[in-house]
This record gives sequence, structure tokens and C-alpha cells, in this order.
Amino acid sequence: MPANSTPLFNWLQHRAAGVLLHPTSFPGAQGSGVLDDAVTRWLDFLADSGIRYWQVCPLGPTGFGDSPYQCFSAFAGNPYLINLVALQEHGLLDAADLLPLAELPQEHVDFGELYLRKWPVLFKAFHAFAQAGYGGLPYGNYPAFKEAHRDWLMPYCLFLALKAHHGGLPWWQWPEEQRFLHRVDLAQLPASVTECAEAHAFFQYLFFGQWQQVRAQAKARGIEIIGDAPIFVAPDSADVWSRPELFRIDPQTGQPQCVAGVPPDYFSANGQLWGNPLYDWEAHARDGFSWWRKRLRANFELCDVLRIDHFRAFDTYWAIPADALSAKTGCWENGPGLAFFAAVAREFPLARLIAEDLGDLLPSVHDLRHATGLPGMAILQFAFGGDADNDYLPHNLTANCVVYPGTHDNDTTRGWYAHADEKVRDHVRRYLRVSGEDIAWDFIRTAYESVCKLAIIPLQDLLALDSNARFNTPGVAQGNWQWRYSAGQLENLHRQSAVSLRELGELYGRVVLDCNDKSR
Repeated sequence: MPANSTPLFNWLQHRAAGVLLHPTSFPGAQGSGVLDDAVTRWLDFLADSGIRYWQVCPLGPTGFGDSPYQCFSAFAGNPYLINLVALQEHGLLDAADLLPLAELPQEHVDFGELYLRKWPVLFKAFHAFAQAGYGGLPYGNYPAFKEAHRDWLMPYCLFLALKAHHGGLPWWQWPEEQRFLHRVDLAQLPASVTECAEAHAFFQYLFFGQWQQVRAQAKARGIEIIGDAPIFVAPDSADVWSRPELFRIDPQTGQPQCVAGVPPDYFSANGQLWGNPLYDWEAHARDGFSWWRKRLRANFELCDVLRIDHFRAFDTYWAIPADALSAKTGCWENGPGLAFFAAVAREFPLARLIAEDLGDLLPSVHDLRHATGLPGMAILQFAFGGDADNDYLPHNLTANCVVYPGTHDNDTTRGWYAHADEKVRDHVRRYLRVSGEDIAWDFIRTAYESVCKLAIIPLQDLLALDSNARFNTPGVAQGNWQWRYSAGQLENLHRQSAVSLRELGELYGRVVLDCNDKSR
């Protein structure tokens, strides 16, 4: 970007702190974290600690593998987060309906059992809601909700209903007359499919209604939510099924021509073969990136700030042949570049976006981020064991950046340090001038004192937990996304550390002294 050019966005003008925690990690007796009273206790802890931001992973409906980065829709919310107790309180369920969920483990999410036990309860609530005339809940007018979201809601609900009708098969294995949305004759669908689609619309009504209550609670405490948007969508998703012309897939069979991933890097020696279909960026550009603009508008209904995952793919992305066995085989191709963000800026001039710009980046990726003005990311766990010019060492960081000890893809800081080789641990101790005995809080303090305007700390590090609390291991298909904290852990952290966290924030300018100032 020329020196005299003005970046498209320039929003991060304040110092603040945040905490990374996905809602499925909330404690409780519904098999997974849900949007219940645990949210209130969580937000109270953040407010008392002087923490302004709560960052979540993507909130979409997850499929096989349970990853929030592989969802059935880029627009919809995750029904697993629906608080069923609220439905019981409004007469749609009985207390006995929740007992199968209460039997599930509370220290982690068993997604397999959650799938078997929660969906029947949700469908029972839908039938009761229908019998009651589609009213009586405190989440607004149901028909108005469906009309406001009809562009994505109808395709998503029909997609899931047909998926159930076809025994869970991916859409490219459905009959030809239903393989894409534009082929479906709605008048010929069985009544069971139509009813199932209506039920899924109801589940979205519940999710959005309960999440808006969460946002209201957060706003009342001066807390803002950072959402997360994966750049790519899942292959078996309503997005690809309903808009195949926007993706590089065979228009007859639906099979991808090439798929997304990343080459070998510090996360995986073989790279990561994600398998997501790639965008036809020329098709997106022809209508001014309208699908993306609609997607961002839907995201901003759920959050105040949005992290764009895998930002580098807007510049160049790794295209892997569809039949490749690993991500080692592939080539770099050009993304839409600055034209995409210019279109976003025209529609959302005040959008607050964060660029996830991790990985082995070409100079053009840095140029794109500087031209957009978006803050990038820095990971302290990546800083040590090398030379003084490592970009993530604190003395090399910049103000327009978000610093993390680690993200959802990293080990906990305590676990990382325990498994690091002695060269890395020695570098940490000498650089930070610490013993390493309290490494999680050493990294928290380092993040707070850094020049980066925004510091985000995973809750696992605030709790100083080991590798057993790791949320995700890239390249490992099973066993991820399951970690949950206990109510007692948060209570102890609140009692023992909220004051010191606020003092740390005040010391390093990350706390607005009047915490009730809503203009901050």
C-alpha cells in the first residue's frame, strides 16, 4: 500500500482485554454448555475483571466431527446451545424431558450422546409450540423472524429436512431431482419433510432469541462479543447445496474440482486437508460479493466484532486436487484481494473485523492486511526458541494487533510449556525473566503489557490448566471441542483473580476506569 493511502478500516483505537471461550464449554446439566444462567455468571466475572471482550468460536450448527469451523450453514445458529429449561418454564417441555441430558457427563461434551438425546427433546418442544399456535415465547414474533431471515432460513431448513429424509447422506448422494435446491419441486415433497423444515426454523427462532438475550446482558455490562467467521464453508452444507454456482464444483454431480487446506506448517507436518470446496471468486465478484455481504450482515446480528478466519486466503489460498491424499499436494491461487474488502467497506463502513493472519505468509498477504487496516493476530507460543527477529516476540509486535498466549488451536500455555523442548523453555525464562513455575500467568501478564491494543486470553490459561483442557488439535479428527469448565472453577477464579485482573488491566491501560461508561 502506498505510504499516503488511507486504509479501509481503522477501528482498533483503544486498549482492552478479552477472554476466549466457546459457549459449549459452559457448565451445566444439559450435556453441553447452553445459554442459561451460566452466561450471567460468566459475564459478571468478565465485568468484575475489567474485561471488555468475550471471543467465541463460530456459532453455527455443527455436523460430523463437531467442529464449529465445519457447519451446516454459514448463517444459522447451533441448536445445541438452546437452553431447554427456558422451554420447560414456558410449558413446552416437562422436567422429565431433560433427565436424559442430565445423565450425560458434565466435565466434557459427549457429542454423540448429545445428538441422540437433545434432538428428540427439541422436536417435542416444536410440536408443543405448533399446538399452541406458534406463540407464547419471549423471543419476538415467529412469522416475522422467518420473514426477516427467509433468504438463508428456508434453504437451510429444507436442506436439513431432506438430509434427515435421506438418512443423513450428504447432499451429493441424494436423488438427482433434489441434489441442488433449484431442482427441488416443493409441491412434491412429503409432508414429513415440510414439517421437519418448519421445526428447524423454530430451532433457529429459539437460538437467535436466546442469543439476543445474551447480547443484551453483555451490553448492560459494557461487554462486547467477538464472533468468528470461517472463510470457507463445509462441503455438506446448505450454503453449497443452495448456491452451487458460487463454488468450484461440478454443476451436475456436485463433486469439488479442488478443495481447501494449508501446506505443511507449524501446526502439522503434512499440512491440513480441510476438504472445503473453493469459491468461484469471479462469480462472487460479478454481483458485488452479495452472498458475502449477506453473510456478514447475519454475523453482525450475533456479535459486535468479527474475526475472519484464514484471512490469507483472500490474497492467496492453497488449492488441493480433490483426489489428493494430503495437503502436501497443491498450489497457491489468487483470492479476491482488496476489491472484496472495498465492497465490504461500502456496505459496512464501521465494521470491526479482525484478520486471522497466522501461518507462513507471502509479502502480498501483509500488504493486503495493511491496505484494509484490519488488526492481525500474534501468538506468544509461536515466539520462542528462535532468533530475536521472530515476529511474535513482544518487542516486535505492533499496536494494531490482537495478541494471544494461544488460540483454540493451541495447547494450553501450561501444556505447551510442559511439552516444549528445553531450548524453548530456556528462551522463555530468559526473555520474560521468570522461573516458568507459573507460566500461564507469565504469558497473561506479557499479553497485557504488550503494545498490542487488544489482548485475548483463553479461559484455560486464566485457570492455569494443563493439556487435558486443550480445545482442539488441528489435524486430529476426533476428540476435539469437548472441554468444559466447572461452575466451581469459575467461582474460584472470580473470587481469587477478578480484582488482580482488573488491577493488571488498569496498570497497562486496558480498563476504562468507569466500567459503566457505555461509550467506551
